[in-house]
Formats: sequence, C-alpha cells, structure tokens
Amino acid sequence: MRAKQQRLYINIDHVATVRQARRGAEPDPIEAATVCETAGADGITAHLREDRRHIQDADIERLKKSVRTYFNLEMACVAEMLEIARAVQPQQVTLVPERREEVTTEGGLDILSDPPRIRNAIEALTDAGIRVSLFIDPTRAAVEQSKKLGVPAVELHTGTYSHQSGSGAPLDALRDAARRGVDLGLAIHAGHGLTVRNVGPVAAIPEIEELNIGHSIISRAVFIGLDGAVKEMREAMRAARSS
Repeated sequence: MRAKQQRLYINIDHVATVRQARRGAEPDPIEAATVCETAGADGITAHLREDRRHIQDADIERLKKSVRTYFNLEMACVAEMLEIARAVQPQQVTLVPERREEVTTEGGLDILSDPPRIRNAIEALTDAGIRVSLFIDPTRAAVEQSKKLGVPAVELHTGTYSHQSGSGAPLDALRDAARRGVDLGLAIHAGHGLTVRNVGPVAAIPEIEELNIGHSIISRAVFIGLDGAVKEMREAMRAARSS
C-alpha cells in the first residue's frame, strides 16, 4: 500500500550542535524549526539526549509551544526522559537507543532482550496521550516484536543502507521489514543517514509513509540555506515516489 504523500520530518538537533559549540544563543533550533515548516516540512523531530550534547530541556519546552505541524521527540527509554515527555506532551515520542560514547545513534533499539521494560515505557506514554514509535533495525523479528509491544508505528533504521552502496541486501531488508510492518497494521517510518543522493530508493518504498532526516539537510543548508535544503530534499522524495 502506497501512502498518498510521504511525510518529511526534519531533525533539528544539529542546529543545536552548532549553538552548543559556543554555549550561546545562536543559531536557535526553534527558529530553524519554523523555517523548516514554512519550507514544507510536515513535522519537527528533536532528540533530547541524556548528556544534553545538543538539544536542551528548554528547547523541548519551546518547541512544544511553537511547532505548528507535528512534534516528534526522540529519547532514550529511561525514567528521566519518560517524566520529561509526560510533562511536555509532544504529539509523538520515538524511543531510541543511546550510548554516551557514541557520536550518533548506531542502530535500532533492543526490544528483544527486556520486553517488559519497553512495554512499561510504552504504556506510561500512551496513558499520557502520547503516540509512541520505536526506532528499530529493519528485521522481521524487530517488526513483529514491536507489534507485540503494542505501538502504532515503527521507524526503520536506514544507517546500514546509507553507509553502504545504497542497494542490495540493506535495501532489501528495508523493503521486507516495511511490507511486514504494514501487514501487521503498523505505520512505517524510516531514517538515519539519508541524503539527497541516497534517499530515492528508500523514498520509493511504498509502505514507508514518513522519513526523518536531519544531518544532511542542516549540512546542506550551509551552502544553499535551510529553506532551499528542505525543498531540495522534498523534491528528491517526490521524484522517487512518482517514478
């Protein structure tokens, strides 16, 4: 089943990364979110990490007040973050893995070794009226376990695909996981490492209804502006979707 229009959510973490390099006020990730929405983004994603290396608590509170489209908060499955999410009330929380020593997220959330911990987090967020998605590796086992845990959506980790040739087994895995997820009634999202150059084959997967993209858009904005970078990515997605 092909979604009528594939959504584009912009992850603004790296705007905050630049700001935190000087611990100042600029560039402002909230202002960046507004530019992205005006340029056609369907939603804004931000990851509040435990070490607060980029996005800060105040950013999350301001984003909740200012985002006009849809606010997706990425966070680790820990008590501190659950408490923050229940207080801020984003429309969606995506539970992601997190290690202090990693540069960026390195893979999908482990939802197989300790299901009760994940289920308790999902229930706490759902009870607070927050939609929950799980950031998972593109495997049938992870998709099927997500369904058992009771979430309405999953985000497939595209890092392996992005770091390899852009085709072959990693792309086949994304296609298979997306089909299996839709068969089970899950909404399918995807993201990590996607760029204008490699987004096409992923955007063309009919079951994927939403892409979360951040670093490549913020990087591209250095050269063509944030408005132009969002529109460029949107056009690459549209072209792949319609071909």
